[in-house]
Amino acid sequence: MTHTHPTPHLERMDRLGQSLAGLLSQASPELPHDLSERLRIARQQALAMRLPEPTPSWHVLQQGSSLTLAGPPSEGLGLWSVLGSAIPVLTLLTGLLMVQWWDHDRLISELAEIDTALLVDDLPPTAYSDPGFIQFLRHNTPVPHEE
Repeated sequence: MTHTHPTPHLERMDRLGQSLAGLLSQASPELPHDLSERLRIARQQALAMRLPEPTPSWHVLQQGSSLTLAGPPSEGLGLWSVLGSAIPVLTLLTGLLMVQWWDHDRLISELAEIDTALLVDDLPPTAYSDPGFIQFLRHNTPVPHEE
């Protein structure tokens, strides 16, 4: 069984441990019984103190003919997961409300400009709704000339 570690330091320690274990195994037939028992107990203690291998947080599961990427089991809804979900939603809603407010403000400004132009014009506002006046404007539009 080969162990893979994320850091080269742990790999070197494993190689050193394997080489020492190999040397001890070669010399063990020549050792007295009490010394070999103490070494066996020391090996068991060393293996018990060794850090467990890190488990991958994501793994691939086969479900029928498809593969699924599965993550670690959920630990429930904590404060950070609720905030992590709520903040983007609140930001999106704030942005949408700002766009709606800006569009409404722009529409009001455009209508105010049209009302102002109608009120300060020399013609009365009813002239713009007269069909004869619209016809007059179409036929008597001055053509810009080049100077």
